[in-house]
Amino acid sequence: MEAWVAFEGGPYVKCAAFCERVIEGKDSVLSLIRVIDRLISTATGPAPPQDMPTVTLAFTAVLSFVAGRARGRHEVRVEREAPNGERRPVWSGSILVNGEESAHNLLLNLNETFDLEGIYWYDIFLEDQLITRMPMQVSYMRVQGGLATSP
Repeated sequence: MEAWVAFEGGPYVKCAAFCERVIEGKDSVLSLIRVIDRLISTATGPAPPQDMPTVTLAFTAVLSFVAGRARGRHEVRVEREAPNGERRPVWSGSILVNGEESAHNLLLNLNETFDLEGIYWYDIFLEDQLITRMPMQVSYMRVQGGLATSP
């Protein structure tokens, strides 16, 4: 993978975030609810597993672009890199920008499965050029012990 190089002239990344929910107003203004960058998986009981069980999380990736000097359609893709280095495609498509301040918002409803602790990187490519990375930190907490009982 190439080192990051500024995308001359645009489009530029205006926002790149993970959140639990997005509200898009009639005027196309976005409200991001509960911006997240970490997931803590917890197992409790008398003998919780040593290794983290697979966990699934539904969330929204918000990618917002502003045109700059760019015009027309531009290809965008998202790839995920797991803590062990394995990569896989998440999404691909295009955006359309038409003017200096024109913007394009992508709201990607994701349902991702995590089976390793560590940082999962979501790489954002514009025209096959890496333009930003978004981390999702996954941690596993074991809580060993019996169930609480009331007297």
